[in-house]
Amino acid sequence: MSNNSFIKRQKERARQDRQKEKLLEKEARRRAKGEEPAGAPGEDPDIAGIVPGPQPIAEA
Repeated sequence: MSNNSFIKRQKERARQDRQKEKLLEKEARRRAKGEEPAGAPGEDPDIAGIVPGPQPIAEA
């Protein structure tokens, strides 16, 4: 019986550790997102700087 309790304790500890890691990663992403340079007001940052139309030929 005590072996089952030990296994349960290990699983719970591993779950808690994963949750802590996820929280730290989430906070790091949130900080990194805040550090991104702001574009022009109302401009979508995903498409900022993209020139519409034919693109120049890339030279190798």
